[in-house]
Amino acid sequence: MIAHKHMPKIAAALMAVAVCLCLVAAMCSGAVKKALGDSGVSMGYETALFDTSQPLTVNILMDEEDWQSMLDNATAETYYTCNVEINGEIFCRVGIRPKGNTSLTSIANDPTTDRYSFKLEFDQYVEGQTCYGLDKLVLNNNYADATYMKEALVYDMYRFLGGDASLYNYAAIYVNGEYWGAYLALEAVEDSFLLRNYGAQSGALYKPEGVDAGRGGKNDDNADGMKTAMQPEAGDADESADGMPDFTPFGGNGLTPPEGQDGTDDTNRPSPPQRPDEVGGEMGKTGESSAIPELPEDFTPGQTGGIFGTSGGADLNYTDDELDSYQTIWDGEVTDTSKADHRRVVTALKHAAEGTELDTYLDVDNLLKYMAVHVFSVNLDSLSGNMAHNYYLYESDGKLNLLPWDYNLAFGGFGGSADSVINSDISDPFAVTDFFDALLENETYRAQYEAYLRQLAEEYVQGGMLESFYTRTRSQIDQLVQDDPTAFYDYDAYDDAAQMLLQVVQLRGRSVLLQLSGAEETVDTTGIDLRIMGGMNGGFGGGEAPQGGPDRMS
Repeated sequence: MIAHKHMPKIAAALMAVAVCLCLVAAMCSGAVKKALGDSGVSMGYETALFDTSQPLTVNILMDEEDWQSMLDNATAETYYTCNVEINGEIFCRVGIRPKGNTSLTSIANDPTTDRYSFKLEFDQYVEGQTCYGLDKLVLNNNYADATYMKEALVYDMYRFLGGDASLYNYAAIYVNGEYWGAYLALEAVEDSFLLRNYGAQSGALYKPEGVDAGRGGKNDDNADGMKTAMQPEAGDADESADGMPDFTPFGGNGLTPPEGQDGTDDTNRPSPPQRPDEVGGEMGKTGESSAIPELPEDFTPGQTGGIFGTSGGADLNYTDDELDSYQTIWDGEVTDTSKADHRRVVTALKHAAEGTELDTYLDVDNLLKYMAVHVFSVNLDSLSGNMAHNYYLYESDGKLNLLPWDYNLAFGGFGGSADSVINSDISDPFAVTDFFDALLENETYRAQYEAYLRQLAEEYVQGGMLESFYTRTRSQIDQLVQDDPTAFYDYDAYDDAAQMLLQVVQLRGRSVLLQLSGAEETVDTTGIDLRIMGGMNGGFGGGEAPQGGPDRMS
């Protein structure tokens, strides 16, 4: 809980200490390195921040009134100034803001909680400042994931296969010395990510939002000028940390409405919490309407392009050579791009659709790894469901690559029966896009894709790496979760959910191996209740809604 009576004095003292230590931190941080070549660059933050043997300690040092103002006006996604102490080292004048899509609006409409996800931008106010070379750090709140593990597990699978993906670690978040909660820390997919993976801050990066809930503008924050708490943002299509409006989509990927013991039997489950719009009414905490838009009357779960109309290219399907046909991609630019950049993307999409010169226009090996992990984890809040979003598109020298993002709804968090999720088809798994078809139709590439799936099932799941991840993670975060004052779930719900996740992933591995062998049988999922792990059902899955949430600072 955040204290009240003595908070101003404590905050003032901490801020004074922060000022004294800032110069030391600045000497250690420095600008993001520039390098030449195609290979990645070793970055200091790889070990300083993302050594998963021990969680981070992140202490946000911030004026009490500014902190409360940021929470009260979270949907504006405006940057505020803070100092941040990470594992004992202080970084000064760091930009901080809430982030998200559905989680942001849901929490803003819920008077019981202020547990937002956050973005820390180290160079927002101090040009060239980094955290051991990292320009932005994302702190995810584990919304709709009672396991606290889904995202970390998927990123661990990417790390195992050597795919291009964000680094991760758990973080104990404090605000002015008071424990705030257990979060997942992620390397933002931006300049330092490109430098670490590709050796240069070049190429064009996009984050298309084919289901963007009316938030226009450039995907990332405006790189020109400095934003302050007094300067509202135009709105950006930021990372969708949690998917789209609260509905359970069936139809995509062969999913059918569950019944009986298929994962949604509510007989022995606690009553689901009220939807955020029912709890908070039509008005959010800012006093402005931030309710999630209603679905169109003609919406069907299997339609392409998400719930807000055509995808504008976000589904990565080639339609024609007109740049305007792919406007959603261009609107999601993270780096500054030109029409020449856009033409290279369209050319590559055309070759992908025609199945020609794939090695020239696609980063084939990384795409195959992306496909394998993505399909294994059954992430339907994405291109493999009905949503054209939750990925980054990277183009360099005319070659396209996909970078993963947002896995809190993996392994059934986005709906479906236990049987349909665990036994989800690996042969043609992408509902929205035809982008991967040519790769799957190529015998050599399909064989490699299946080999990566086999590695995940045999080496990662059955070979002991899954249990090692599970044991390590629980030893690190069990106490953090038990003490978490802002948690969406109590400890017992987390414990049940974590154990269920372990079972689900083990069963998914068996299903993948059966499918690879050509067997007609499927894995028996009797007794598996996916709702225990959380999901889109009101944001809190089958567990209890948070009781009271964090105390306000004022």
